[in-house]
Amino acid sequence: MTDARIIRVAGAIAEARPLGDAALYELVEVGELRLLGEVIRIQADVATIQVFEETSGLGLHEPVRRTGSSLMTQLGPGLLGSIIDGVGRPLQGLAERSGDFMAPGMTLPTLDPDARWSFAPTIEPGATVTGGDVLGVIEERPGMNHQVLVPPGVEGRVADIQEGSFTVSDTVATLDDGTALTLSHSWAIRERRPFARRLPGDRPFITGQRVFDLLFPVVEGGSVAVPGGFGTGKTVIEQSLAKYAKADIMVYIGCGERGNEMAEVLHDFGRLTDPETGRSIMDRTILIVNTSNMPVAARDASVYLGMTIAEYYRDMGYHVAILADSLSRWAEALREIAARLQEMPGEEGYPTYLANRMSRLYERAGRVESQGTPARTGAVTFISAISPPGGDFAEPVTQASLRVVGALWALDASLAHQRQFPAVDWDISYSLYTDGTTEWFAEEGGSDWPELRVETIRLLQRDRELREIAGLVGVDALEDEDRLVLEGARIAREFLIGQNAFHPHDAFSTVAKTYHLVRLLWEFMGTGEAALKDGVAFEALDLAAVRGAFGAVKTAAPDALDQQISEAGQTISEMRAP
Repeated sequence: MTDARIIRVAGAIAEARPLGDAALYELVEVGELRLLGEVIRIQADVATIQVFEETSGLGLHEPVRRTGSSLMTQLGPGLLGSIIDGVGRPLQGLAERSGDFMAPGMTLPTLDPDARWSFAPTIEPGATVTGGDVLGVIEERPGMNHQVLVPPGVEGRVADIQEGSFTVSDTVATLDDGTALTLSHSWAIRERRPFARRLPGDRPFITGQRVFDLLFPVVEGGSVAVPGGFGTGKTVIEQSLAKYAKADIMVYIGCGERGNEMAEVLHDFGRLTDPETGRSIMDRTILIVNTSNMPVAARDASVYLGMTIAEYYRDMGYHVAILADSLSRWAEALREIAARLQEMPGEEGYPTYLANRMSRLYERAGRVESQGTPARTGAVTFISAISPPGGDFAEPVTQASLRVVGALWALDASLAHQRQFPAVDWDISYSLYTDGTTEWFAEEGGSDWPELRVETIRLLQRDRELREIAGLVGVDALEDEDRLVLEGARIAREFLIGQNAFHPHDAFSTVAKTYHLVRLLWEFMGTGEAALKDGVAFEALDLAAVRGAFGAVKTAAPDALDQQISEAGQTISEMRAP
């Protein structure tokens, strides 16, 4: 292809000519070091390129080479447990290859080209296949089967298929027209992978965090925005979900986060054990690392890369959760690139197309029926942290998210300062998935789960009103019934929706444990109301014993939970102490 030359460099943006025949979003190699970049604008014979690597030292008149393809990622066995950067280059073993930082222009395949995988075909020669059909199975990790798929858009009759040990680039099947099928294929990260049809959510995404599962549930395939100011616990929530949430596969995207936070993730995840399998949590996790000191253009790519990998495993029939921390850094990258392009700024300097880009990204989440045979149903659940400056939820990134997400988990700095975790503001937060999850929770938790959920929200809202009054007249001036409401809400905050992310038995809460805690809360409220009606003074209620009982249930080990629940019920029934 015709070589072009650099005529301008401004930060992560470079311009080159002649490139009038280049395609939009075509991948190019910039400069003598062959830095990765993609074409984002074409005017006459001048192409504007966003460079995914540091442009320091890049000079005028250096060559720019076209590749003829867009930014692709390699999809195949070996992704699980991998740690890759924003454009798909593996970071394991980087120190031996280039030191502490990726060398400029370094190109590395996402998948290990030398690793061999045992492939077992599931079809015979002569079968007609089309995009999405399963050719065979590989055990990528113990207990985790990787289905080798026919790439979308490929179809034909299988002339030959082999069983054995292969690398990701070896041919395992050949079609009549000569098309060779391997264990892996490439896919453009900005292009949504096709599916047969979209399905409604039929079961919740179990987070293990009681405030979410009980008050603001999300379906598998849903989308959630988690906005919060500095210090409200966004990263801790994302990491807790990555560790404990019930999904087959986790894709964690560190988009523009601090290097020390990503270092903590890398340190912790390698040492965590999946409670269901007893194996490392990395067996079902893919980490995409794009810290704040990396080029901003790569932030844009990192989110699309994570979504593409999630869609790939979704097509195998898995439930994949994407945890993006944070989408604000992604939007800031768009803002910086737009400024370099001298585009007309929108609100707070963000590009005018911010809402459009965000909606297209969120819409890639969902529960779908995959293409091909056998029939498979998979889901991608997208949970994105947002960092609004000063905790202002009226800023553009939060508002653009609220237009398309199905749930909002709003974090409140004042609750965080009170050491409430998760610091979720129940007055602002909401979920549009409540009706779709009610039946499941009623079956798995208890038939009265929906009523207990509604009453708990009302209790918390009434508590906020009463605390404002108590701040003026004092708690002792309130009626005993109102003081009981304050005490019930305190128990709800501390023992029901409040969790300890560092306690081995409280960091994750099963649906059964959540149900028993909320049921005990309303047993306490009912017993207390009955006692007050019988003339018992509020001060006569043995509230200290009740709090101790709730604390014991909250931190109970699984094998002791039933006993602690029984003892708590007994304590509540006997709380009319003199």
